[in-house]
Amino acid sequence: GQDGSYLAELLLNKGYEVHGIIRRTSNFPTTRIDHIHKDLNLYYGDVTDSSCLSRMIRQILPDEIYNLAAQSHVKVSFQEPVYTSNSVSIGTLNILEIIRDIKEDLDKSIRFYQASSSEMFGKVYETPQKETTPFYPRSPYGVAKLYGHWITVNYRESYNIFGCSGILFNHESPRRGETFVTRKITRAATRIKLGLQNKLLLGNLDAKRDWGYAKDYVEAMWMMLQKETPEDYVISTGETHSVREFCELAFNELGLNYRDFVSIDPIYYRPSEVDLLLGDSHKAKTQLGWTPQTSFNDLIRIMIENDLQLAEKEKFYASR
Repeated sequence: GQDGSYLAELLLNKGYEVHGIIRRTSNFPTTRIDHIHKDLNLYYGDVTDSSCLSRMIRQILPDEIYNLAAQSHVKVSFQEPVYTSNSVSIGTLNILEIIRDIKEDLDKSIRFYQASSSEMFGKVYETPQKETTPFYPRSPYGVAKLYGHWITVNYRESYNIFGCSGILFNHESPRRGETFVTRKITRAATRIKLGLQNKLLLGNLDAKRDWGYAKDYVEAMWMMLQKETPEDYVISTGETHSVREFCELAFNELGLNYRDFVSIDPIYYRPSEVDLLLGDSHKAKTQLGWTPQTSFNDLIRIMIENDLQLAEKEKFYASR
């Protein structure tokens, strides 16, 4: 995934021996890590398969585990709530149980990072949202993430496991999946610019999110596991922007007016919407020394530049 590839790069650069689990598919799903593939130890597996996980983790006996596994598309979670819950919540529990067993059997402590989500805040009680803000998830994905978050807290307090959660607000990059709204926008804008596409269909343009750069955010994950004591942290930029703003800036980068190409299709509306997310990462700044390094405008520019190259390649091969 997006975060896994950036995290693997970061850990390799710090001298780590990196092991990773990938799902078996008919296509080899390693596009994001092809450039570092030879430096990684990869295994087929799934967090919903506890016996497979146990064998791998006991064989490796890692110092740190970063749990980024999930069916992470919010809209899809309404269509696949059971699989989403199994991968996100039970998958987390499976890993924690293995860490607990290894701690008791082998007296080996493993530091655990849980990827929590701003979607847990959902119908927000306060703005901005911080570590103490009550949760009110509005999707099966958000509910499942909430279980993963609280079971990590529970195992930390019950079994003295070093487990912490990063409550990450939306983070994007050129490696973001193309079905997520930001990447959908940048891919479409660049394809429209080169005459490969005519329209872009979206849902709620007025939804507001706190968008950061995934490459910045994985550094915060690592920082959390280097602390003496495990705690949970909100990771965010402290700015909120609408989907409409994202469209406007992305198309502007290409000299286009988004209004000429973007249309609304109700099929992309969610059964229950999260209207506004805005994070307060003051705790991460003061305790971890972490701050976002990439602005909203620069993030869009990075994604547009990447996707314009992809569109140019696509046009070149289409014309041959």
